[in-house]
Amino acid sequence: MIDVRITEELLSATSCTEGLTDGACGGLAVFIGAVRSETKGKKVLRLEYECYPSMALKEMKKIAEAAIQACGAKQMRIHHRTGILYPGDIAVVVVAGSPHREAAFEACRYAIDTLKKTVPIWKKEVFEDGEEWISAHA
Repeated sequence: MIDVRITEELLSATSCTEGLTDGACGGLAVFIGAVRSETKGKKVLRLEYECYPSMALKEMKKIAEAAIQACGAKQMRIHHRTGILYPGDIAVVVVAGSPHREAAFEACRYAIDTLKKTVPIWKKEVFEDGEEWISAHA
């Protein structure tokens, strides 16, 4: 099972894990990426995420498929927010389900690391003294 989503709605780790536990998956690994309150010594007021939705979803699906193939996961869910987020808000949730924990951990790590490198999602970090656009590929 693969579920990828880009949304402006609030993300919840609990809702992202619902339906992924079953008799076949003894391991469920979850990565939650939240907005930090500080970057490089600067106070973060907010992040503004933008993306190219059709391309981003296509890339996210490819990542999930590759994680399943390479790591032995059975289920992958990758949800990413766009819009304005504040410190503490959840920006991304990655969930991998597999028969064993090692495969779930590997698939989850592969998915978030690859997402950061390849998915066309950009963020603007807004600080007290300015702002800066950051590519997902940075």
